[in-house]
Amino acid sequence: MNLLGPMAYGTLLASAVTVLLTPTVRKLAFQVKAIKIPRARDVHSKVTASWGGIAIVVGFFAAFVGLRLFGNLPSPIVSDTRPHVQPLFGIPTHPILGILLGALIVSFIGALDDLTTIGPKDAEGKSLGLSPKLQALGLLFAGFVAAIFGARIEGVTNPFPNLLHIGPYLSLGWFSIPLTMFWVFGATKTFDFLDGLDGLAAGVSAIAAMTMGLMAAFSRTPEPTVALLAAATFGAAIGFLRYNFNPASIFMGTVGSYFLGFMLSMLAVVGAFKVPVAAAVFLPLIVLGVPVFDGIYVMGRRKAQGKKLTEADNTHIHHRLTERGLTVKQAVWAIYGLTFATCLIALLLVWWGRKP
Repeated sequence: MNLLGPMAYGTLLASAVTVLLTPTVRKLAFQVKAIKIPRARDVHSKVTASWGGIAIVVGFFAAFVGLRLFGNLPSPIVSDTRPHVQPLFGIPTHPILGILLGALIVSFIGALDDLTTIGPKDAEGKSLGLSPKLQALGLLFAGFVAAIFGARIEGVTNPFPNLLHIGPYLSLGWFSIPLTMFWVFGATKTFDFLDGLDGLAAGVSAIAAMTMGLMAAFSRTPEPTVALLAAATFGAAIGFLRYNFNPASIFMGTVGSYFLGFMLSMLAVVGAFKVPVAAAVFLPLIVLGVPVFDGIYVMGRRKAQGKKLTEADNTHIHHRLTERGLTVKQAVWAIYGLTFATCLIALLLVWWGRKP
């Protein structure tokens, strides 16, 4: 079936709901003190609401649920042509349900973090948000929930069948559960790191989500539900940019960066990792290349300097660009361009992979 029409409807609905809801969320954020007070390393100079991710979450669910109910889409959650995941602990395989539950979990964690971060630092210089350990446990738990419902890296396509004589598909067995959990944690945190300039995380997420959606729609074995998840994520992120692009009147906060990072990590699990091309194992790293490699670079640098991995600094790609003289908008557009380039490479690999 032609998925472009339903994807367009999902994008428009998610975007419209997010645009309409964001002003209300901004007022609510100030009322409950879910705000961001400027720090020395921040580019904003005034107190700003930071619960904008709630509008993104609601916009996404409105579009996804609406089109699942009224969009006349095929009922199977995953294609019958793909390797099936096996039930765990007697739980039936419902990967999309696992994704939605996990998304709600990370959103709740992020909302709590935003709600408790009412200032830049306390008297001892410590963050006032949820502790990094609690956040890490929450993200890992969300990945576990998704995994036990079937949204896990069950296996990967063998990219070197002539060199590794172990078949075209590498099954991971029970190792798929911890691998999925740590993939979710890593990918989600990288988007939290990326949320440092107005419109940056939302724009990069939108580009990556639409890429995932097109990959699912035009693969040799199209995935309607994955395409719809991606379109709803794309629409919600685009709608939020109406208020978040520089100069931003509201931030997505941890709730938004966690939700978008989690959704993109899951779209990779149920979509990109399973695209029937030799390079499938590399596709998620190509699509999410900018935030993933920025996170790896920053963590490696902090480790080398003997700093805590959770210690904030100015070594992220957006900080380095602005320190070189680029304005906020110029730095954001530069990273958009880099993300678009990596996503285009991924789409070309999928397109070439369609050829018999």
